[in-house]
Amino acid sequence: MKINNQVISLFNSNFFIKENDIVFLVFKICSKLNYKKLIDSYAKEGRPPALPLDVMFMVVVYAYINGIYSSRKIEYACKTHICFLWLLQQYEAPSKSTINRFRYGHAEELQDLFNQFITELKEREEISCENIFIDGTKIEANANRYSFVWGKAVAKNKAKLENKAESYLAELRKVYSHNFSSVVKALEFLSNQIDEAEIEFVHGRGKRKTQLQRDYEKCEEILAKSSQYAEYQEILGDRNSFSKTDNDATFMRMKDDHMKNGQLKAGYNIQIGVDSEYIVSMDVYQDRNDVTTFIPFLEMTKENLGFTYPNATTDAGYESEENYVYLVKNKQNSYIKPQNYEQIKKSKKKKHPYAKFNFEYNEEKDTFTCPGGETLTLRGEKKSKSATGYESKKGVYYTEKCTECPHRNQCTKSKDGIRKLEHSKLFHKYRQQSLNNITSEKGIVLRTNRSIQVEGAFGVLKEDYGFRRFLTRGKKNVKTEMLFHCFAYNFKKYYNKIAQKRTKTYLFEKKKPNKKLTA
Repeated sequence: MKINNQVISLFNSNFFIKENDIVFLVFKICSKLNYKKLIDSYAKEGRPPALPLDVMFMVVVYAYINGIYSSRKIEYACKTHICFLWLLQQYEAPSKSTINRFRYGHAEELQDLFNQFITELKEREEISCENIFIDGTKIEANANRYSFVWGKAVAKNKAKLENKAESYLAELRKVYSHNFSSVVKALEFLSNQIDEAEIEFVHGRGKRKTQLQRDYEKCEEILAKSSQYAEYQEILGDRNSFSKTDNDATFMRMKDDHMKNGQLKAGYNIQIGVDSEYIVSMDVYQDRNDVTTFIPFLEMTKENLGFTYPNATTDAGYESEENYVYLVKNKQNSYIKPQNYEQIKKSKKKKHPYAKFNFEYNEEKDTFTCPGGETLTLRGEKKSKSATGYESKKGVYYTEKCTECPHRNQCTKSKDGIRKLEHSKLFHKYRQQSLNNITSEKGIVLRTNRSIQVEGAFGVLKEDYGFRRFLTRGKKNVKTEMLFHCFAYNFKKYYNKIAQKRTKTYLFEKKKPNKKLTA
């Protein structure tokens, strides 16, 4: 298809597309992508697509660029909007069911197209391949807010049910003089007794149930509840909650609403990696915090893009010994903001004189000195495991002289009156390295860009695009939906950079302070 340098006219001169419209950029780049995996997935389903899949892909991406997410509205735009008609290339407008079928369950195929898109940007020298800025946000799932199932409640109710079943079996053994090993065996025995006695089950008011029917229904009820709790535990896995409406969604603490009320809703943890203002990597997680997503996200990014970023910049939510060790092992520079950075920076010694960061550590002697001048020595070691199974070791430091200290009540609230400090040498070493990195001249520029680029990307998606709740259900479909948003974001970003003549720019430089004007 040839593109006229001036205008593209359709039907008559009253309808035209401007030569610098983003639709041409979408067509130019999407025409280069290889759709083999997507075509093969449709072939496995056994149903031919209603129109070529490359055309369908362009239409949906262009719809997301224009903030059109509803399948009905996309269908209407394909029948009335000049740009959509041009993309369709004289094919018939797809129905809403065709559009929905295309958007459901093709996460792997769409990820392949997204990787190709990032490779295209790399070839155009639009991404640096040097710095990746990582952040996460929680987005509400398409689930009922009151459909929660809590892991602790399931475990508690299941234990109660097991006790109830055991006591009921004991009653049945006495009544029928039979040693039942389980409720299932009791149900089989009762079923045989009912068949032999030719008892018909009765229901409703005015009907009197036999003892056999009552016992049979009681056993059925116990088995049904037991099966339900087992199913709930299988769905939960390592999580502590899920939604009955969307089993893959986890209940998470969302941002406060306008009345400053904490929101607990079913949602997903969306992690993105940004390079040179483009979203180069994205994945969907069920974890409520960001720290456990860091390593899987970097591994996924490396697998998809085929290279490792030398510098990883994140906020304090990703700091952990395990993550530091991973970066060192993979020879990646850590620009993770320490969790106590703000406290140290603001120097709250007067407000919190007995905080841990006010205890001076002597690396040679491996001792701490408290603000009162007493020395805390190593007295033991404490081991702990993270949710991912990583084992860390911490030394326990304290002094016996705490009991004689006049500041004891202000320093500690422990029952024995002794202030104890836990300290990991490995974690302290890597934290100090990361602190040195983020406070360097390069680190300041990278931290500034993290705030602008990755947080700015979420700001655009949520505020400008109005994307605050998923339309689809299930982790796989949610990822497909999110990938379309990433495509739309990157196309608009590239289009704007071309218009602003900012192509091949990777970082926002640190602004120099304005010099004061003198008379």
